[in-house]
Amino acid sequence: MSIFLNANSKVIVQGITGGEGTKHTALMLKAGTQVVGGVNARKAGTTVSHVDKDGKDVHLPVFASVAEAMKETGADVSIAFVPPAFSKDAIIEAIDAEIPLLVVITEGIPVQDTAYAWAYNVDKGEKTRIIGPNCPGIITPGESLVGITPNNITGKGPIGLVSKSGTLTYQMMYELRDLGFSTAIGIGGDPVIGTTHIDAIEAFEKDPETKLIVMIGEIGGDAEEKAGAYIKANVTKPVVGYVAGFTAPEGKTMGHAGAIVSDGAGTAQGKKEALEAAGVKVGKTPSETAKLAREIFETL
Repeated sequence: MSIFLNANSKVIVQGITGGEGTKHTALMLKAGTQVVGGVNARKAGTTVSHVDKDGKDVHLPVFASVAEAMKETGADVSIAFVPPAFSKDAIIEAIDAEIPLLVVITEGIPVQDTAYAWAYNVDKGEKTRIIGPNCPGIITPGESLVGITPNNITGKGPIGLVSKSGTLTYQMMYELRDLGFSTAIGIGGDPVIGTTHIDAIEAFEKDPETKLIVMIGEIGGDAEEKAGAYIKANVTKPVVGYVAGFTAPEGKTMGHAGAIVSDGAGTAQGKKEALEAAGVKVGKTPSETAKLAREIFETL
């Protein structure tokens, strides 16, 4: 009942000794995630101590590189808590190591750096799936959390969620907590990201335990319109959507670096209409969207 991440995933933390890395390593362990080590070249050979979900002490080794960490621990997922200035190098390092999944939490990475890293991944054959940057990561409730999503919002269930917005990810999980989720992914709202709405929706369509898909978009760009076209052509499961930014003024960047409406393109209304033309039910508020999802699920 999941995509990209499950209870068997072995996770390393790039930046495990930093403030954010320390805090969220503890929370991921508490959520039951198999964190097996971390990376900090300056502190290689040391260990960091935490407590797992059963209250047992855990001593995690710190390695000099992602490649070394993978070799020694069998890790297949990395999460990067690395400051913006060093994030490009951290992403490149993970790509060179060919780790299957990399989650980049960091906000404020220069778009040029993200674009370079993404192009580098393509040149290397896209052996690493990147989620983010500027995102809350991914959670398969009851199995594994790789990111900063609160673990106690919801449990396992039949809904797949993909969202540009972190806080709206949390809200939708809370609104539909009685149904539960297979996997929830926050893909981030920057102009250049790794995993897209379409990537997640394609995976949810193939996942036999996901019965209904909820997608959350926001103003700016054309990702939601592209997702609508993909859904219309390829998706058989019901999809419910929400687009943040109905009241945003034109020409101003709102929140995420990618959330800007210019010359009438990328508006919430335009995205809503494009999704509805593809057969997606779209709510005007998160609560209305959750209500639509619940109503559709009851008919399945």
